[in-house]
Amino acid sequence: MSDPLMLDAPKAGRGGADTQASTTTLRVTEVFLSLQGETSRAGLPTVFIRLTGCPLRCRWCDTTYSFQGGETVTLNSILTRVAEYGVATVCVTGGEPLAQKNCSTLLTALCDAGYSVSLETSGALDISAVDPRVSRIVDIKPPESGEEARNRWENIAHLTSHDEIKFVLANRADYEWAREVIRSQGLAQVCPVLLSPVQAELPPAQLAEWILADRLPVRMQVQLHKLLWGNAPGK
Repeated sequence: MSDPLMLDAPKAGRGGADTQASTTTLRVTEVFLSLQGETSRAGLPTVFIRLTGCPLRCRWCDTTYSFQGGETVTLNSILTRVAEYGVATVCVTGGEPLAQKNCSTLLTALCDAGYSVSLETSGALDISAVDPRVSRIVDIKPPESGEEARNRWENIAHLTSHDEIKFVLANRADYEWAREVIRSQGLAQVCPVLLSPVQAELPPAQLAEWILADRLPVRMQVQLHKLLWGNAPGK
């Protein structure tokens, strides 16, 4: 029996699809293989495609190096890079990947090639046009992020059980705010809800105690990749 984490090379396109793959471009900061550190896919070998650029400036952002720079590459080149790693799970992240107009084209191409695809997005941009085969990991920004006003609440109506919502929290006030949003919006009935502590600001054990005390129907997560490799880019 074949290894479920291994994947053959992406399916070859034909005609217009080939032309699109060779002419469509995106700005990419890095493509790398690591273990997924968050979400319900935590621990899975995953190819990460980090797109360049972000219109938000969350106070605790740990990928500010992706705001500028990067390289302009074709869709075909990205698919080739991903295929070289030989794993089935791909995550498109940033920055804010949806800030690039060709991000949706990339996501669809990855799905067409047979990958299990997730998208990490800030929640500030419209997710409705994202291919429904993609698992959308949507942030909701609490007050301490400095970007609470950027939350696009309309996105909640587009979420399904295939997606996930993530809150990154800095303190008790953030937690209480998130708890109220989860309850008032009925988020636990929409899709899995994830709570994460801001590194070096909110002790993970403290967040765990609050969740348990409130019997909150969420999944707590810590960033596995940071436990293993710290804040090293490309990990």
